[in-house]
Amino acid sequence: MAASLSEQVGKVFNERASAVVRVESSDRHGRLSGTGFFADPMGTIYTVYSTVGDAQDVTVVFAGERLPAKVLIADARSGVALLKVERSTPFIPVASTRELRLATPVISIGFPHDLDASPSFGIIGGFDRKYRDRFFVTTHLRASVPVQAGFGGAPLLNLSGEAVGMVIAGIDGGSSCFVLPIEAVDKIRHNFVRFGEARHGWVGVTVEELPGEPVKIAELGPQTPAAKSGLREGDVLIQVGEVPIKKVEDVLDASYFLTDGDAVEVRVNRDGQEMRFSVYSITHPASEKPGLHAAGVPAEFILQPK
Repeated sequence: MAASLSEQVGKVFNERASAVVRVESSDRHGRLSGTGFFADPMGTIYTVYSTVGDAQDVTVVFAGERLPAKVLIADARSGVALLKVERSTPFIPVASTRELRLATPVISIGFPHDLDASPSFGIIGGFDRKYRDRFFVTTHLRASVPVQAGFGGAPLLNLSGEAVGMVIAGIDGGSSCFVLPIEAVDKIRHNFVRFGEARHGWVGVTVEELPGEPVKIAELGPQTPAAKSGLREGDVLIQVGEVPIKKVEDVLDASYFLTDGDAVEVRVNRDGQEMRFSVYSITHPASEKPGLHAAGVPAEFILQPK
């Protein structure tokens, strides 16, 4: 069985390593190095904001060549950056994170500093909303996968070789890592395709959860999209978009996927009656400001638990 697993990991590495690149840049502190991977066959690369956000002279090492890379998006809030090289490229297909469970086997492929691409194997260790009392922008995967310096931006793969996330930060000295789910990474690319930028939506709701009580709207600003839609303080949240709301942290996941200008359906219970509202989100007030960081992960979020 161990031999079979080793063969499977080796097969994934051999099939996907060509779509993983070293990302290099420089800022006022010196040279930076990380990992990225191709999202499509047209040279679009996913990597982490921390490698390229304030950097110049961004290059990627692909198929033995050092290529100049254009930074399409460097979004501090999500921690995602998009790069582009002028090449036809291999790419890594994606899979839904809904199929993941605790102890699901996963693989990462990254570039330790000055070394060749390396595989790392482990399991899903958790699905976390916060770290050291700071909330993430959305649920992060905690992977019990050892990572080294330079693995930021590496893909996390299932045993079929499909990307389920991107490594954001190592924890516990690199013995494990936090991973942004691939749906959250893709959200930034979809924004770029539509608008040429990342657009974080906001509806202006503060929620609260009391022991034994459902999640209620605690506060609405008078001119917020939520207030204009007809929502009221005291409404019990049932669902926001495609995300059912059972506890206050569920609002984080629903909020992350809001896009400025798009309508989202919000279902609530008001006085025992289910009601539906279409809320048009606007630009998130924090869009131009970098969020708080925990282990390199933005911790500012949209619908704030009270």
